Amino acid sequence: MGCKVIVSGTVQGVGFRYFTCMEARLYNLTGHAKNLASGDVEVVMYGEGQKIAKMIKWLEQGPKTSRVAGITVSDVAYLEKNDFVPY
Repeated sequence: MGCKVIVSGTVQGVGFRYFTCMEARLYNLTGHAKNLASGDVEVVMYGEGQKIAKMIKWLEQGPKTSRVAGITVSDVAYLEKNDFVPY
């Protein structure tokens, strides 16, 4: 399963991508977290549906250093990846 989440709020310059990678690795998800020019963060993840659902729940709050205003979730085609990385 693949999923893309756009996270808005105070999510850049606060370690959001780093903490997202650490959390995603706990769930054995692969994919990436990337800053967007809009100030949002794009999180693309691949893995088991239940684990992705848990990660989405985590993204609704984000790390303590951030302030998540909202998320947008969409499905994406599955791609084979080896790790979860920040861009």
